[in-house]
Amino acid sequence: MEEHHDWLAERFEENRVHLRAVAYRMLGSTAEAEDAVQEAWLRLGRSDTSDVENLGGWLTTVVARVCLDLLRSRKSRREESLETHLDALTEDRVSTNDPETEALMADSVGAALLVVLETLSPAERLAFVLHDMFAVPFDEIAPIVGRSPVAVRQLASRARRRVQQSDGTPEPDRAAKRRVVEAFLAASREGDFEALLSVLDPDVVLRADSVAVQMSRTREGEGAMRLAPAIRGAEGVARTFLGRANAARVVLIDGSVGAAWIPGGVTRAVFSFTIVDGRIAAIDLMADPDRLRSTEVTVLGGE
Repeated sequence: MEEHHDWLAERFEENRVHLRAVAYRMLGSTAEAEDAVQEAWLRLGRSDTSDVENLGGWLTTVVARVCLDLLRSRKSRREESLETHLDALTEDRVSTNDPETEALMADSVGAALLVVLETLSPAERLAFVLHDMFAVPFDEIAPIVGRSPVAVRQLASRARRRVQQSDGTPEPDRAAKRRVVEAFLAASREGDFEALLSVLDPDVVLRADSVAVQMSRTREGEGAMRLAPAIRGAEGVARTFLGRANAARVVLIDGSVGAAWIPGGVTRAVFSFTIVDGRIAAIDLMADPDRLRSTEVTVLGGE
């Protein structure tokens, strides 16, 4: 029993920095983040995790639930003004002498973004933070907020637009976004590595759902791209798409410009793009048949 407790403690410490990062981005307070992480440790001690295959993912979910409860409680009180809360955030960010915490803050969100996040609903904030900042799939976020994956996707999309607009980088218009997507697909088909890099943000992330990852493994011998749940960095994403996308078409995905893999006229996967300053900052690949059936895909002409 003691050996198992020690093993859990070691695994928890391995995940502590990640859990604090999640909690801080959710709550904007190092003190509350520490409290949320401590609560996750207490719940770990009270839970039977013998059947848990991914303890890090389980802990992330627990921290997210704790943070969501705190955000909802904070939202219901709302006795503090946003200006007062910003002052508290600023004081909180400079009050620690812990080097690890300071490193976390340096790699975290800025005060301006924290203010924007404060304007989101708790569910929107959780969806945006977990998906856009930590590449947690929508189908794993859905049970936390009690919504469907499609609804969670919409929550994250609304939050993303608000963040982009607040930063002075609104989502590009449809024509501009289509030009970037077309350039990306052309470079992919032609195997032009440098051209691919030119349309990708250096910190781009490619996120794939579990069905797409599994498809890539079963079709690896047929020249399909090798996927992981998340691939980060322009070089890695460029190599993943290099020489591929031959069956991809430019489409509207629920009204937003994206791409779809349509072999034989059947939509097998869709690619949603987040574009900032004319470069692709994120690509979300979805191949789950159930989710595809609830997604409106319209092929654009003129290709």
